Parts: sequence; C-alpha cells; structure tokens
Amino acid sequence: MAKRTAVKTKPADGVNPRQPCPCGSGKRYKACHGSAGGAADVIVPRPFQGLAAEAELIALREFVPSATVKLPLKDDSGREVVLATVLPMAAAGLVRADGTAFVGLQVQTRSGDLSRDLARAVQWARAAKTGDALAVVGPDDGSNPGRLQDLLDPDATLSPELHADFAWWLPPDNEPAGEVALSLERANAAILPTERLDAPGVTAAYWVDAGDKAHLRWVRPEPEEALLAALARLSVRGELDLGEGSRYAGSFRAHGLLVPVWDLDRELHSSEWAPGAEALGKRLQDALSSLDAEPLTESERRSRDGLRGRQITLR
Repeated sequence: MAKRTAVKTKPADGVNPRQPCPCGSGKRYKACHGSAGGAADVIVPRPFQGLAAEAELIALREFVPSATVKLPLKDDSGREVVLATVLPMAAAGLVRADGTAFVGLQVQTRSGDLSRDLARAVQWARAAKTGDALAVVGPDDGSNPGRLQDLLDPDATLSPELHADFAWWLPPDNEPAGEVALSLERANAAILPTERLDAPGVTAAYWVDAGDKAHLRWVRPEPEEALLAALARLSVRGELDLGEGSRYAGSFRAHGLLVPVWDLDRELHSSEWAPGAEALGKRLQDALSSLDAEPLTESERRSRDGLRGRQITLR
C-alpha cells in the first residue's frame, strides 16, 4: 500500500495558514481570511483591533449621528478620503460634486468583517469619479483589499468633527431641492444632540441629549473582565460617577469593546461634564492598576456580578 504523502500548504500573504488569523476571529488563517471565500462567512468580533483609533471608530459606527474625519491613510499620495458616520441612503461611499470622497461607517454589510468592507470602500473612493456612489460593499470579488489595519496608520488617533445636521452631504453653497431636500430634512429630524467630551485622558466619550435625560457613552479599550472589575471597585467605593447629577446606568458591548453609560442631568451643558469625566478616568486607571496587587473583595465581586447583569450586546 502506497504511503500517504503530506501536502504542505504554502503561507499566503506572509501568514502561516495554520496560525490564528490576524483579524482576531479565533479561527486559523486558512479557514478565515486565507480561505477561498475570504472573510465573507466569518464574523470578526473585534474588527478594529490593533488601531489606536479603535474606540472612536466604534463610537462613530454605533451611536454618533453626524460626524466626519479625514482618514490617516498610510499612503497619502492619492485622493484624501473622509470617514463619515452615515451617508445619503446609508451608502458605503460617494464622491461629492466638488470631488470630496467619503466612506460611510453606518452601512449595511454583506460580510462578517467590517474592517475588510471599509478597506474595499476606501479603495473604491480613491478611484471613483466625481458624482459616483457605492450603495453597498458586495461579496468578495477577489480584489484582495486587505483590511482597514492595512491602510491606516495604526498609531494615529481620530478627532472627529461633529455636525448639528447633514448639510455636509452637499458641497458648500449648494442648496438642496426636491428629493434631496426631503431626504436631508428627514435625516436632520432624527439627530439627537451629541457632543464629544474634550478633556485630558478622555477619548471616545460622547454626551447625548435623549430628550427626557442626557447620557454619557464612553467606549473603553480595556479587556472586558478587567474593566468590569475596576468599575466594581469604584462602585463599592461610591466613586462610579461624574459628580452630582450623574448615575451609572449600565453598559453595552459593541465590536469587542465595552461601552459604559451614565445618566446625566440634562440641565447641565455637555462641557460641564468634562472635568468629572477626567477625574473618573483617573480613578478608573488607578483601579485597573490595583487589580494585580489587590484582588477583588467579596463585596466587589458581588458588585461586578451585578454590573455584568446590566449589560447588553449590540455587535
């Protein structure tokens, strides 16, 4: 009987096929982005992992209504691309009449890897003609676009510009009419007033006026279990707030990170919460640093379990 010959698989894209896929899915590369179907059938739970802008990208994807920011592309020799929260008709990309190229974050996707879809949208936007629009990023077309991590400066942070409406959809001095005007009116009516807190050490923290009350939604980069333990420690100490008129409400998971939420007194201006957020951030860092040397007490463990029970998962 002939001996079975082992077939060796050659590395693709510099990645050993038997090693974990760099996307963070937990699958081997050959069963994920290295497979014939690419990322089409693979859900990537943390699509922006490895980017310094990860938390801001999640905020812009999930709950910031109207914002734009120039993408810090590694290759700056081509057309600039502006990242937007949402574009007309939730398009994946468009090139405005004045030549400004946009890609949208709040879109319908046809794969499990948002990072890969964005990479394809960016490549499309850099090559598209003025006036073109990309409704949706379709299934893998074999173009091997890579992922957003391949296109962006990994150490670059994002400071989005928030807008009170969607007038930026159109070039300056362009008055909307007909269906365009109606679409803008509907989109503007759905916006909840939102502001990004500006304070040292505070990133991806957004104040939003929900009508009956205001909230702070703060995307945190720490591993979930460590963050929950630190939040529990502060809760037991009575330090899990931003000052008078604030209350910890719970948290939700989005794209692999935890987003704690606080209820706030809506009579106060968003900027008045910045000092409280800065102080809370420092207390949170101290609590995180203390976890290795000081394990959770029994009361802190009970608090952690209670905090875990007040979580929901968005993505």
